Parts: sequence; C-alpha cells; structure tokens
Amino acid sequence: MTPEPSRRDLLRLAASAGAAAALGPVAWAAPAESGSYPARDRKGPLRVAAVGVGGRGRGNINSVGNLGEIVALIDVDAETRAKAGVDFPNAATFADFRQALMVMRDEIDAVIVSTPDHTHAVAAALAMRLGKAVYCEKPLTRTIWEARELAKLQRKHRVITQMGNQYTSADSLRNVAALIRAGEFGAVREVHCWTNRAGGWWPQGVARPETKPTPKKVNFDLWLGPSADRPYADGYHPFAWRGWWDFGAGALGDIGCHCMNLPFMALDLRDPVAVQAKTSGHNRDSFPLWSIVDYEFAKTARHDAFKLTWYDGGKLPDERLAPGVKYGGNGSLIVCEKATIYAANEYGANAVRLDGQALPTANFTKSPGHMAEFLNAIRTGQPASSDFSNYAVPLTETVLLGNLAVWADGPRVEWDARRMQVKGSSEYDALIRPTLRKGWTL
Repeated sequence: MTPEPSRRDLLRLAASAGAAAALGPVAWAAPAESGSYPARDRKGPLRVAAVGVGGRGRGNINSVGNLGEIVALIDVDAETRAKAGVDFPNAATFADFRQALMVMRDEIDAVIVSTPDHTHAVAAALAMRLGKAVYCEKPLTRTIWEARELAKLQRKHRVITQMGNQYTSADSLRNVAALIRAGEFGAVREVHCWTNRAGGWWPQGVARPETKPTPKKVNFDLWLGPSADRPYADGYHPFAWRGWWDFGAGALGDIGCHCMNLPFMALDLRDPVAVQAKTSGHNRDSFPLWSIVDYEFAKTARHDAFKLTWYDGGKLPDERLAPGVKYGGNGSLIVCEKATIYAANEYGANAVRLDGQALPTANFTKSPGHMAEFLNAIRTGQPASSDFSNYAVPLTETVLLGNLAVWADGPRVEWDARRMQVKGSSEYDALIRPTLRKGWTL
C-alpha cells in the first residue's frame, strides 16, 4: 500500500481549506462536439479518489470497474482505509479529504463522495473548486443552501457531476416516467411515497447516547467536519448518524431521493408551495420515530395542482388506494386519471399498473449504468442523468423541504423558493443554511 504522506508534506501542500477555495479549475480539453461541459481527453482509465470507503462507499468504488482507477482512499477510520487498501494496494490513503485532494490534485480526474450527509457538501465543493468531476451519494446535501451552493459551483467550474440515486439510470423507471410525462395515464391526482426507515435501521426520537472514549482507529474531529463539536458516543460512526439533525436528514434524507425519484422525473417536482407534517414528536436533536409529510405542488405546464404524501417509521398510505395490495416496507403510488402506478420498492423500479394492464414501451434514453454514465460523461462532456444543477439539486431540495415540516410538527410551512426562505418566519433559517465549523467551508 502506498504510504500516507508526511505531516510536513500535507502542511506544505494543503495549508488550509481556504487555499483550495482560491484555486481555479485544472485544465480541461476542448468541449466535446455534442457535450455541455468540457470533455476529459485522457488515455487510459480515469483516476478516481474515493472520500468515504466503507459501506456505501465500498459499493461505489467497486462499481468503478474497468472504466476508472482508484488512486486515493480517504476515510476517517483507519481500519476502514486498511480494509479497502487490501483490494486497491496502489491507492494512496488519507484520513482528511481536504489534505488528500490538495496533495493529489494533479493526479485525480474524479471524486466519489460517500461520507455521512453532513460532509457531502464540503467535500464536493472542494473537489469542484479543484476542477474535478464529482459523484456524490444521496441526499446530495444535508441542507437546502448547501445544495444550491453546489449547483452554483458546478456551473462556475463546468464539471461533470452525478448524485448516487442509482435507479435514475434504470430503464424500467425511465420508461414509466416517460409514459407519465406523455400523458399515457391522464393527469396525476396524488402521489404517495413511503419507507420503513428508521425504526430497526437506526434509532430516532431518542436522547443523546452516553459519552465514550473515541476509538483509536477513528479521527472523530474529522468525522464531525462542519458540524458543531460534541463528544464521541456509540451510535454516530459508522452508521446510526442518520437519526441526528446535525449529521443526517432522517428517513426522508435516506430514502426520499430514491422513493420520490420516479414522480420527480415524471413531473419535475420542483418548488412545492407548502409542506406540513405530523410526527410522533421529537426533541429537535434526534428525528421523530415516525412522520407523515404533505407536499403541496401548484399547477404547472407539466401537471395540475396536486399533493404528494410521504410516510416513514412504519406509517403507510390508506390501503383503499391500492385494493388487494399489501404494501411493503418501501414503495410509491402515483394515482392518475386512468390508472394507478405502483412501485413495490424504494427505487421506483419495475412499477406496474394496478389494473393489471401491461405498460407500453416509451421513447427514452437507455443508460449503461449509473457509475458508467458518470465516468462516460467525463470523457464526452454530456451531462449525466442525475447531474447536480439540472436534477440532483432540485430533487434534494424538494426532499429536504419535508424536514422543515417535520421540525415544525404541525403548522403549515409556506415556501418561498426564489428567496430560499419560509414565508413570514426566520425560525427555519438555521435548518436551511447551517453554520459551518471553522476550517470547513464551501
């Protein structure tokens, strides 16, 4: 395994995150003839740095395959880095992505971000400022302001991006979305999406766990990143962080970018005018045990006004919406004038008509696979399907707006998308735009 750089090397090459912010993008080749971004003219595999290499991160680096070469493994957990290094012995290893990207800025074409939600934005922002293509797990960010900032950075630095809502590239999802867009089933009347998260997946609606000594293998200060300081405890690293407002986005953040993906693609579900929730109650530190969130969408050129309802923690839609169907742990229903479309999983894949009629085949663009689409986009300059500015940012924003309603727990929250604020209230400002710890900036 490549030895980690010395502290002197890191200090010399990466004196601060602020130094990175001052750097412009690295040189790109001329734009591809049919592309929207500069294409990457490189012989051989694309060089990829992975930020977060356990869990979902390990799955992402494995999916790179022959299209790319993993040249850097970055993780705050030394044991996780070591395990990944067994399979990628030629990759350099780092604990701090800020240092890693600065040290290897001339040896990287793309960055994969698979960290907890609260560090997505700072890692993706630094990579884009350095001119790197970025693949970032869902939800794209923990907060709405961070998502919009990433869109600005992408446009400024003209880099290829992709969010890790993998089934955006599934042919079955694209086919149904195209049919709905074309009016095959008539106007959409209502949409329902649900998940069985959290519950048995991670705890929510709980007090903070007991403080414990930080394991030697974990750099917990780096793990906290931009979030407010707190002592280490079991239940944050490596997985149960999703249940805490400071680190995750609850069940909505975990599954919303999957479950809402089909209706979003079909209907362009941007800028709901209001959201409202009822929940089990919560302490505004840990997310509630369950929530039901109503999104109100105004009439547009693509759809009439309608409501989307989100359910988590074991709550489910009225069974009369789908007679004879036993809802699974995750799924979605799109109720249209002429048919109801049902997807029996969180990904929106292999959806069916509840009346049993076969779905026709629409005209849509097929994908070579989500990661392959991202890496191919770097070479061609043609945006990937879940490109930040065009797709991932508005989808993530719609999902995260539901958490404003969860925070309110009862009152109807009216959204001013142009001003990026809740109408008539400053209560939600810190949820929309977080205060980032010193040393961690976008």
